[in-house]
Amino acid sequence: MSRDFIYQANRATVVFGAGKRRDAGEWVGKLGKSRALVLSTPHQAEDAEAIARELGAFRAGTFAGAVMHTPVNVTEDAVAALHRAGADCVISFGGGSTTGLGKAITLRTGVPQISIPTTYAGSEVTPILGQTENGRKTTLRDIAILPDVVIYDPELTVGLPKQMTIVSGLNALAHAMEGLYAKDRNPISTLMAVESFRSFKASLPGLIDKPGDLDLRAEAQYACWLAGTVLGTVGMALHHKICHTLGGSFDTPHAETHAIMLPYTTAYNAVAVPELLAPIATIFGEAPGAALHDFSRSIGAPLTLKDIGFEEANLDRAADLASENPYWNPRPIDRTSIRALLQAAWEGDRPET
Repeated sequence: MSRDFIYQANRATVVFGAGKRRDAGEWVGKLGKSRALVLSTPHQAEDAEAIARELGAFRAGTFAGAVMHTPVNVTEDAVAALHRAGADCVISFGGGSTTGLGKAITLRTGVPQISIPTTYAGSEVTPILGQTENGRKTTLRDIAILPDVVIYDPELTVGLPKQMTIVSGLNALAHAMEGLYAKDRNPISTLMAVESFRSFKASLPGLIDKPGDLDLRAEAQYACWLAGTVLGTVGMALHHKICHTLGGSFDTPHAETHAIMLPYTTAYNAVAVPELLAPIATIFGEAPGAALHDFSRSIGAPLTLKDIGFEEANLDRAADLASENPYWNPRPIDRTSIRALLQAAWEGDRPET
């Protein structure tokens, strides 16, 4: 077997441990900075204020305006707030929406970032930014937008609602799944993807019954880091193209969209590369797409696009958009097949492969 491959490691410092969020100010100093602006969504504004207070002299203020899909106008408001506060770095506190805002600010200003994730999305370790403007979501990939420090504190996920625990975990699994068949996959990324699947299978079901279990929370964060690191190493394919289309053009919720589409995009590509997706069948004991559908059902995840309010009348336009300028994919992408895939996801049909 050939061992020719390229692997580029994430340059971020990654910190794991309960209570480690309290070291954020120390990390600001280690980055050579002195004033940090803490970012969050409106929902997490109070928690962001608590993080800012713990920064002491390193505090520059908060901006609690992050929203899904990183709208460009929100980023512009945040950059203005950064300048008004005299901040020289940002701390992104929250899920993918806040992480995306931190990346967008860095893209425009060059300031370093510290990410403190409170969900399992994994975007804090990817050099990928999705931005929305005029009803279209576009993505860019740039190593310069990676957070400099990531702090995984399992205590911060204890209050995560059960449904968000489920869908953000499945969102991360989607990153690992695409890593298994990516065009530029390598032995290291494959090992990490498989380990992520194992860790999520071991932790997510338990968190439904024992949400306060810090060991399970830490295991899920480990799985999240693995999955995000995989996506940060390899290219995206059909799954992310469809999810970016649904989120950017129809404003579907990010994590829920990934969770719903995961079994269907997996099944679509399992027809072409069954050997690459075989680890999923090994871990879950069923055909890859069917296995992920059954796993999602068993933990109470949303299973259909209509569950999140997507209208059937929009399926044709979604198929058109998802088929335009397709990402590389192991199975050819055509409009008819994508339309059928979306219909199955709308209805919730269990995949056969």
